[in-house]
Amino acid sequence: MFYRPENGHGLPHNPWNAIVAPRPIGWISTRGRQGDNLAPYSFFNATAYVPPQVMFASTGSKDDRGSTKDSVAQIAESRVFCVNIADYGLKDAMNASTKIYPAGVNEFEAAGIAAAECDTIDCPRVAGAAAALECRATRVMRQAGEANWLVLGVVTGIHIRDDCINEQGLFDLRATGWIGRMGYRGDYAHVTETFEMIRP
Repeated sequence: MFYRPENGHGLPHNPWNAIVAPRPIGWISTRGRQGDNLAPYSFFNATAYVPPQVMFASTGSKDDRGSTKDSVAQIAESRVFCVNIADYGLKDAMNASTKIYPAGVNEFEAAGIAAAECDTIDCPRVAGAAAALECRATRVMRQAGEANWLVLGVVTGIHIRDDCINEQGLFDLRATGWIGRMGYRGDYAHVTETFEMIRP
């Protein structure tokens, strides 16, 4: 089939939600004038090695945040954020933090998630995350569409949970499993197997 997005697809669910998958999940923590916030975003990835850099995109808005959501609004204030990486053991906590609360509600407390302070920025992080990337925002910019925002950041500090370093000294989540967003309402991937291909 072929379709132009502006004309619709005619399927029961939007295939775009599942075509680019699995998508890693950036579990974004922020601090702003209204307190601490935690929310997962599946439009997330790393963008550079040196210096290490990341991006995430926010879609949709909340009535109490104008044209965006809590995470982007607070990053626009503070210019910092933390990307927390959840493994399979934290999937339920991550999912609990997807609930939409009024601005000012602390999702760490609401979902019972232990928080710790970052070292290089004034921001909370998920204490039990497989990894946490402390970031300084370099750009917060609108994308096409009514409430689509892109946030770019430079990583200033990296926390890695001790059990996520294997005997070869590599970051490795195969023991517990990476999780990724597959699309549609509740589809996720649980990755415990990998394979190697050497570039020619």
